[in-house]
Amino acid sequence: MSFLGKIIKGVEVVLIVMFGIMAVLVFGNVVLRYGFNSGIVFSEEASRFMFMWLTLIGALIVMKDHGHLGMSSVVDRLGERGQRVCRFTADLLTLVCCLLLAHGTWKQVIIGMDDHAPVTGIPMGIIQTSLLISSVGMALVLAYGLWRQLTGRMGKDELVPYSGSVGE
Repeated sequence: MSFLGKIIKGVEVVLIVMFGIMAVLVFGNVVLRYGFNSGIVFSEEASRFMFMWLTLIGALIVMKDHGHLGMSSVVDRLGERGQRVCRFTADLLTLVCCLLLAHGTWKQVIIGMDDHAPVTGIPMGIIQTSLLISSVGMALVLAYGLWRQLTGRMGKDELVPYSGSVGE
C-alpha cells in the first residue's frame, strides 16, 4: 500500500470513529432526554461539528474514488473527443469553484478563530477548517486529473467515471 493509500485508510478510520462517537452522543442524549428528563449538554453541538467534518472530509474521499453523481449516461454516448471535452470542462469548472470556496473559507477560518462555540468553547475557525481541507483536497484531485488529461496520460476508459448503477 502506498503512502497516500495509508493516509486515506487512516482518515477513513478516523471518520468511522467520529461517526461512532456521534451516534453514541446522539442516542445517549435522546435516551437521557426522554427517559430521565436530563441530557448531555455538549452533545448537540459536538455532534453537529462532527457531522460537518464527516460530510466534508467524506466528500473528499468520495471524490478521489470518483463516486459523486455525474452525467455518465449522457457523456458515455459521446465519442472519445466529446468525452475528453466534457471531462476537461467539468473538471476545470469544478476546480475554479473549489479554489473560490477555499479562498472564501480561508477568510472565514481566520475570522472564526476569534469566535468560540457557546457550549464547547471550540474556536469556530477549527470547525470551518473541514471545508478548507475538503475544498483544497478536491482542488488537488481535480488539478491532478487536468494535468493527466493535458499530458495525454488519461486513458479513454477513465474519461467517464462510473460509480456503479442501480442495476448492479
